Amino acid sequence: MNRILNFGMVGGGAGAFIGGVHRTAACMDHRARFVAGALSSTPERSIASGKALGLTDDRNYPTWEAMLAGELARPPAGSNPTRSVGVPEDRIDFVSIVTPNHMHFPVARAFTEAGFNVVCDKPLVHTGEQAAELTRLCAAKGTVFAVTYNYSGYPMVKQARAIVAAGELGAIRKVIVEYHQGWLAGDLGDQKQAAWRADPAKSGAGGAVGDIGTHAEQLASYVSGLDLESVCGELTAFVPGRRLDDDANLLLRFRPRGGVAARGVLIASQIAVGCENDLRLRVFGETGSLEWRQEEPNQLVVRSRDIPERVLRRGNAYLGDAAKKGTRLPSGHPEAFLEAFANVYANAMDAMLARAGGPGAAEAYDFPGLRDGARGVALIEAAAGTRGVHQNWTRIPAE
Repeated sequence: MNRILNFGMVGGGAGAFIGGVHRTAACMDHRARFVAGALSSTPERSIASGKALGLTDDRNYPTWEAMLAGELARPPAGSNPTRSVGVPEDRIDFVSIVTPNHMHFPVARAFTEAGFNVVCDKPLVHTGEQAAELTRLCAAKGTVFAVTYNYSGYPMVKQARAIVAAGELGAIRKVIVEYHQGWLAGDLGDQKQAAWRADPAKSGAGGAVGDIGTHAEQLASYVSGLDLESVCGELTAFVPGRRLDDDANLLLRFRPRGGVAARGVLIASQIAVGCENDLRLRVFGETGSLEWRQEEPNQLVVRSRDIPERVLRRGNAYLGDAAKKGTRLPSGHPEAFLEAFANVYANAMDAMLARAGGPGAAEAYDFPGLRDGARGVALIEAAAGTRGVHQNWTRIPAE
């Protein structure tokens, strides 16, 4: 069946950056329409935000609980393609959750339990137990669950993954992923986006490691095809009074693959003055390596012991099928953040339309799902366990 999907949103109202990104991405290819929402943490702000975005009064909900009840009262999605005048419109096909982290689990659990597909911002939830419960529910209900680790949606990231999977670099030995931002280098006070990220009750156990470190881990794992085995790290809060880390430095060990147990380095910093959104990945194998940067996303550098350095560019016929599928514009016309986000939504919607749900849908349809989300939670918990613990440090004698 090929039809336009209806979706609703929890969170993402006035003053929220990421809500607008999700709405644009979901609707970019005219495959979905935004029809319902509970867009803020208070009923008054929620209704005001919905009105500003053009939601009809009957689907502009004061709370997410009211939204769930209201949508369940409507006919199932796609049940009446020849709808008559006066018959209620279909309920939403999926909900997009873009709240602060502490609300991800209760909202996702309730909508999944009710049989709705879910697209959830990252990090997935606060604990591994919560991630496991969502995985069980998704399997039982047969619904689609996507987690918006959007950097895996870039065409050249998909090309990098294809190169590694084809064995062009040989067995992977080392992975280095760095994510540098500078926007939290000082105390921003009550600034909305900074305040909740620094609050353990809302953000969870991780600050920078949760907010951007999980992005870095998912990118590294997606491209390399490797699974994390263990972490040794140091989390630091450089800004006085900040309760969560604003800088994380992790050593990674991956499970053996092809007879090689690869090692890695993950850096996630939000106090890197002068950096905007500097995410970069390098993967080193026995015979070659590759490099990708988010701020120059339309090219991929591939190096080999035997041939000159190659720079592959998005939009060209020599790329693989996954990179081509994720491309909308001809070569030389830059594509970036919103389009990568839209690719996550597009692939998840393919699974929804095919009624191919459950945790396995993510791998089958190439979008980040519950396995990625649960691994991100495990990274946060492992890294947070190193806070204040000096592991495997050898002191250098003073002169």
